[in-house]
Amino acid sequence: MSLPVWQALLALLLPTLLVQGQARWRGCPQDHSTTKPALLRLSDCLLSNYTKGVRPVRDWRKPTTVLVDVIVYAILNVDEKNQVLTTYIWYRQCWTDEFLQWNPEDFDNITRLSIPTDSIWVPDILINEFVDVGKSPNIPYVYVKQDGNVQNYKPLQVVTACSLDIYNFPFDVQNCSLTFTSWLHTIQDINISLWRKPEKVKYDRSVFMNQGEWELLGVLTQFQKFSIEASSCYAEMKFYVVIRRRPLFYVVSLLLPSVFLMVMDIVGFYLPPDSGERVSFKITLLLGYSVFLIIVSDTLPATAIGTPLIGVYFVVCMALLVISLAETILIVRVVHKQDLQQPVPVWLRRLVLDRIAVLLCLGEQLNSPRLSATSQATKIDDCSAMGNHCSHSGGPLDLEKIPWGRGSPPPPPRGASLAVRGLLQELSNIRHFLEKRDESREVARDWLRVGSVLDRLLFRIYLLAVLAYTITLVTLWSIWQYS
Repeated sequence: MSLPVWQALLALLLPTLLVQGQARWRGCPQDHSTTKPALLRLSDCLLSNYTKGVRPVRDWRKPTTVLVDVIVYAILNVDEKNQVLTTYIWYRQCWTDEFLQWNPEDFDNITRLSIPTDSIWVPDILINEFVDVGKSPNIPYVYVKQDGNVQNYKPLQVVTACSLDIYNFPFDVQNCSLTFTSWLHTIQDINISLWRKPEKVKYDRSVFMNQGEWELLGVLTQFQKFSIEASSCYAEMKFYVVIRRRPLFYVVSLLLPSVFLMVMDIVGFYLPPDSGERVSFKITLLLGYSVFLIIVSDTLPATAIGTPLIGVYFVVCMALLVISLAETILIVRVVHKQDLQQPVPVWLRRLVLDRIAVLLCLGEQLNSPRLSATSQATKIDDCSAMGNHCSHSGGPLDLEKIPWGRGSPPPPPRGASLAVRGLLQELSNIRHFLEKRDESREVARDWLRVGSVLDRLLFRIYLLAVLAYTITLVTLWSIWQYS
């Protein structure tokens, strides 16, 4: 074939090739075939020569901007022990695919088309905090608009690592982040931006299930760049999910029973200090509180790096119950009556009965007759019962040495005198026994007074400690609750 023939063929084919190239640059060429539906023709047109392994840009220097959005649907689980948060979110992302564009007039005015996700290029955007694969439904399609805008909507069950601070339990607020970033592409290839305004993302609770244990306070957003190497810079979008625990269940099941037991322990101080029932009552409370702690141990969150304040509260309450029991045992030991009990030391009497009693305004309640008056009354009664056979010194008289007057009857015979002397000796022994018993009773009364004053003192110190501890915890929990 001669050269002019080649030139003629080239002149005929060149305009056709140029028109097809321009049509392919702009999108799908016009197809006037009426044998296929418009959707099928458009799908075949878009995917016939599509290569999903290459980033869909005509100029490789231009980055692909991916818009992301997150709507929190539910908080499924918060595992404090393993530091894991499980959430269910609605995730949306969109980007522009320059190879998926067409003219709606050529395809029956179709402006949006759903095509399989596996057939097109999808950005490799993942969540950095992923620790497990959730049970998320598979959404196999995406929407593509006429200008190449691809919209990928899918629900996700996200199981992510989160640094959970349980010190304020059950009034704790948790802040967990979901970081969306490209695993491979740098910011020169894929850039990430926010789909909606930060204010709309923060206060969007339109689909959140608000009937669970956790309350959604807001979703904060932050864009930042980070680099692993000097030449590699990556874009990431952070969503901070801020949630707060509803404490009513834990207040009713944990705090109120503990408060009731502590109130009963305080009421137990009004039992008489010389009553053995107080010790039994305190021991019963201590055992009951131990059983209560065993029951609620599974309810408290546990971590290897910290203990919630409510756990410290329970331990301190247990310690206060032990201190209360020890104080009760001490007071019972002080006021316990013994046959060989020593009198109250002078220094202890002055310290407790003269100073501490006055400080506690208990002086009038402790006034009682002294031992000398009681002994003197006993001696007077004994002398009155014995008639004239008592001397001024309180001892029995010798009937044979008593001077008798002329008008007095003669003394009794010798045998009768011995019988009366024996009777007087028995009466003297009875009198000494009663005096000794009164002395021991007076010593017991003194120890009872000392024990009562010490019991009042220790009770008030214990009550102040419980009130100060309770007010501190209530103040802290109130601040955390309404902060």
